[in-house]
Amino acid sequence: MKLVFAIPFPVISITASPTALAYIQIMDPSKNGNRAAWLQGPAGHCEVPPTDKVTPWRLILLGAPGVGKGTQADLLRARLGACHLSTGDVFRAAGSRPECDQSPAMREALQFMRRGELVPDSTVWELVRERRACLRCRGGFILDGFPRTLGQALSLEQLMKGEELSLTAVVSYELPAEEIVARLAGRRTCEKCKAVYHIVQRPPQMAGQCDHCGGKLFQREDDRPESIKVRLEAYEQSTKPLLEFYKKSGLLCQIAATGTPEQILARTVPEIEHHHLHQAAEQLWTAAENRR
Repeated sequence: MKLVFAIPFPVISITASPTALAYIQIMDPSKNGNRAAWLQGPAGHCEVPPTDKVTPWRLILLGAPGVGKGTQADLLRARLGACHLSTGDVFRAAGSRPECDQSPAMREALQFMRRGELVPDSTVWELVRERRACLRCRGGFILDGFPRTLGQALSLEQLMKGEELSLTAVVSYELPAEEIVARLAGRRTCEKCKAVYHIVQRPPQMAGQCDHCGGKLFQREDDRPESIKVRLEAYEQSTKPLLEFYKKSGLLCQIAATGTPEQILARTVPEIEHHHLHQAAEQLWTAAENRR
């Protein structure tokens, strides 16, 4: 398979094997850090920082609740070596920390969550802003759960411009509403290691028990039927406008989220590799121009 990119400088032609991608390699998960800086905030430091890359992967994953963004983020993390930065994980980690170790933004987010309310843009943005060092990490990132609104996207764009950072791609996973409802209602999460199962599509070997750590499986509050409708309506109203925003910027990749996680990953990889190669070519061109 031969990939040719139309760019505003000499065309770069790259040949890739149909069974192996040139730039995407399986990474050692142990070299991917423990995300302490992301989960804990400015006071946290990753035990094993990700390996530096000349052109780090910087991805945003979009899609309605239940399309499998978390699963795809983990698969992409293993392949790319970039950290999986989930705002949902930040919220859940905040609840297990002593109040004296919580930032004001963390405490405010928890108050909304305990009332069963959506965390407002301003609070979510503050949680991300205080973790901006994670966006600068040379290992790259996979943002999952942020941005969710156009306002958050604009704030992120300004922050990244100020840090002289650029996104590689924005991946939007698409799935019919009826399939989303079926996925969410059957999803179960391990209370210890947070591994995710499905009572029909991906059941544990022993009912109610995690295959990895033996932890108890539970149904998240936001996966209960009464919560699903609210989440889908919120996505429809707030997040879908992001598709047009990122489409205009040329970053959007729309991927069908049907089939197995591996099949979805196989659709995702060629799309993001195209953007990554284009970005690397731009950096090489800029470097060459600066040397003149």
